[in-house]
Amino acid sequence: MATNTGMDEDEEFVTLRCMEDDVEGDAEDVISISTADIYRWDLTSILTHRIVQIKANRNRIIQMSSYFSGLLSGSFSESCLDLVSIHWNAQSFFSVLRFMFGYYVEITSDNFILLYEAALFFGVESLLLQCQLWLSEVTSSKDPLTPKLQVDALIRVWNYGVEHANDLILHLCTSYLARNLIRCNCLPLWFLAGKRRCCFFAEFADENVDAILQLAGHPSVDVGNICADCDLSCMQIRLTEFTKKVDLSGCPQIRPILLLSLLPPLYSRDIMERKKFKRPLLNLQYLNVDHLPTLTFEAVEEVDISNCPMLDLEDALKCFSKSFPSLRKLRAVNYVDFGTEKLIRLLARFPLLCNIDLTVDVSPLIPAKVSVVSSQPALSPLGSREFPNDDHCPWDALLSNMSRRQLSNITRLTLQGRSDIADSDLRKITKSCASLCYLNLNGCMSVTDSGISFVILNCILLRSILACDTYFGQESISALCSGVHNLEDHVEPQAKKPLHSFASKFHTLHIGGCMGVSEASLSELLSQTLMIKSVSLRETHLVDDALDRFPGCSLEMLDISETKVSSLALAHLIHRNPGLKCLKARGCKHLSLNFMDAEGREPSNLAYSSTELHSELGKSCQLEEIAVGWGFSFFSLESLKPAIRSLRTLVVGLGGSLGHDGLRLLPAFSPLLETLMIYFQVISDSLVINIMKTLRKLQVLALCYCFGQISSLSFQISMPNLRNLKLERVAAWMTNTDLIILTQNCPNLVDLSLLGCRLLNPESQDIISCGWPGLISMHLEDCGEVTAHGVSPLMNCRALEDLLLRHTGTGIPKNFIVLMASEMPMLRKMSLDICDASDGDFDIPDFSDRCFLSYVKIARCKLQRCSLDLHKLDIHKTPVHKETLLLVWDSKKLTRAVIKERL
Repeated sequence: MATNTGMDEDEEFVTLRCMEDDVEGDAEDVISISTADIYRWDLTSILTHRIVQIKANRNRIIQMSSYFSGLLSGSFSESCLDLVSIHWNAQSFFSVLRFMFGYYVEITSDNFILLYEAALFFGVESLLLQCQLWLSEVTSSKDPLTPKLQVDALIRVWNYGVEHANDLILHLCTSYLARNLIRCNCLPLWFLAGKRRCCFFAEFADENVDAILQLAGHPSVDVGNICADCDLSCMQIRLTEFTKKVDLSGCPQIRPILLLSLLPPLYSRDIMERKKFKRPLLNLQYLNVDHLPTLTFEAVEEVDISNCPMLDLEDALKCFSKSFPSLRKLRAVNYVDFGTEKLIRLLARFPLLCNIDLTVDVSPLIPAKVSVVSSQPALSPLGSREFPNDDHCPWDALLSNMSRRQLSNITRLTLQGRSDIADSDLRKITKSCASLCYLNLNGCMSVTDSGISFVILNCILLRSILACDTYFGQESISALCSGVHNLEDHVEPQAKKPLHSFASKFHTLHIGGCMGVSEASLSELLSQTLMIKSVSLRETHLVDDALDRFPGCSLEMLDISETKVSSLALAHLIHRNPGLKCLKARGCKHLSLNFMDAEGREPSNLAYSSTELHSELGKSCQLEEIAVGWGFSFFSLESLKPAIRSLRTLVVGLGGSLGHDGLRLLPAFSPLLETLMIYFQVISDSLVINIMKTLRKLQVLALCYCFGQISSLSFQISMPNLRNLKLERVAAWMTNTDLIILTQNCPNLVDLSLLGCRLLNPESQDIISCGWPGLISMHLEDCGEVTAHGVSPLMNCRALEDLLLRHTGTGIPKNFIVLMASEMPMLRKMSLDICDASDGDFDIPDFSDRCFLSYVKIARCKLQRCSLDLHKLDIHKTPVHKETLLLVWDSKKLTRAVIKERL
């Protein structure tokens, strides 16, 4: 009902002539109405006319609208007119006019945008406030079952906010989305932590990061309070009868949520029923899952529970076996405590499971790459060379009760980095996985050559083996080269050779870093790899002869980094393999024309230049990834142009020389680049700016040990897609101001590495933790005095998984390792330096106190006088590396080792 609609005959008035420009009709179709009768307006009838003339109180509309105030009482020529033309949507204008004359206007999701836009244009502040209050009310709803704003309306309002850069509308919409459509308690920690810097999500993210830390079992809170009297539907994973994949990776809080999601709704909504299961909800190890009425989701085929540190994998799998009977793929990365002896029991529970990934971080203690001064226990796989007597082994008893049918579905098994696996474990896995086609043993340094060869000989369906940085050697090669022999009578015994060796059927062979393989053996092995598609031979005794004998023509990926292969041999191989998509050839000095051997002799194939090699690549291949170094130049880039139009990853290392023109033209040659890493190249501000401006899909950028002058100007370009930034010895000029600019232009970083930024100070910690609160990896080395006053601000980066602090200031407390492990639920890797310890040392966590840590590196320096200033007795001594203490945990033990290298 109108509250003040009357208008005396002698009051000053103005006529508002309202028409819509896009409405066709008779120009004489006019209706006249008055605000005096506003409560009797029949809008349905009025809107049928093309032109509506409204007699309105001049003072009233001037008082209520800043638009009419400026128009009718200001210096505009219309201020003295009695007639004002209004070109606007008639229905929304009438609603605004009725509101100005005290009439109630209902705001709904259908008319919100029209009313808001009209109120904004005509400057009706009171109506604008009413619209904002309405949106705030409907978006504050926390009941997902009865939403006050439907999704289609939410999308319209969101789009309006984006188009008009309306921060308030965007803030309210994003909060509503997060509260009702994104199950915040089921989101990865790094994702929510990263949203703390977003003005729309900051408050919401802060609340839920705290909740996640509580759910993850933070020692300083009572987790039971979370499940007291609230509706737990928001703490459940969205599972339906159609769900095929469940991805819970990166969620340390998933322990109580997992069971809540698998129990019937009664137990999450009925408080009395929930109290019966309060203890099991929080501690899966107390469950007798066989007696719980868990729901079954037949469609679920794939589950990813990687990086969920507080979740007991074995207990979780008990739940999965009942709720996901059709499970075929399981990814459970970084469960160090899940020992290999539990693997067979896992297989028994999932008869359809065919793909398992149990990867953990590969230990830095790779014998071929480090010089071990001392170790406890000793780093040697010799103790597992002989298979133990298994007469009384519980595994065999378990196996005897299982049918071959139950175990024959495992085709892919990934055990990368599991140093607790021994030869005896491989033997049992081989017996239980008769259908194994793919086995990843990268970094499994406790298995021997004999153990690997046993797998090859007994898994007759094996087509892919990844054994980089292991003891793969002569016995394994002999096994691969063995097979069915030609036994015809007329053939001499010494001439009998395998018709089809195991190697001839292999698709993948990764043995990078396996230095136990001789040149001759490697050559014989490659000569039999007819069907191979992916080969890694980095850091092996690979020479031209072996590549020349390679008969395959299906190669898609080749890694020959740090080998002695020449341009000629590589070009011949590329010519025979036009389907090559990935080539890694960093550190191959023989690819350079200028290379000479130890005796000063040039290679015999000098006439075949590296440019011709790259020309062959350009003619034959469509590359997606390439890593090069020696022999690579601007001319090489020109030759490669046809092959790199779809390039996604480019790495140029030591020995390569792109030059100014190469880096300038690179974005034009490879506009789809997502990863660019350049080492020891000449760079400048103009080149970096060009890269930042044109490579808009770039996600990884590394500028390391480069020459030339760059400044903060290089990072003035916004790069919202950049996720990984590495600046090593190229940003000595960087100050806190520059760091702030970097956080503004690269807001979505999750991986940051800074080396040699000596102007940074303790305030840099606040800038980093506030600018990138969702960091997963942070490496700061030789960065001034960042940690001189302690490390408290870094505690705000709660999702850190990898932390390196070296030569950053002597303020790191003695209990830092234990403190970080307990406060950072995702932290797995740490690297420190004794130089930065405030008390000269660090406390070492024992086996049970390590939390989620997989390894810690602690470097130690010694003071050394500069040789150029020996005549100065009081010269300041410079710290130089002496040794590194490595602490490595697996499911069974803690290994302590002192090595010479600075890892």
